[in-house]
Amino acid sequence: METEKEYEMINPPIDELTAKVGNKFLLTCLVAKRAKELNSRYLLGEPQDKDPKVIAIAAEEVFEGKVTAGGSH
Repeated sequence: METEKEYEMINPPIDELTAKVGNKFLLTCLVAKRAKELNSRYLLGEPQDKDPKVIAIAAEEVFEGKVTAGGSH
């Protein structure tokens, strides 16, 4: 049985995200932009996790290096 992934705003830790990106302003911009993209896809009906937590998903993608200030993801 496949379990749904739990997203929490404590993981990844904000301090580690900030250190990875450089500053809180850039972190906020990156996460917000990616969350908006994810939300748009969800609203357009593309397959997504049930009830996605787009902010948590976006933060995780930034932490994993999938989203950078250069715009790649």
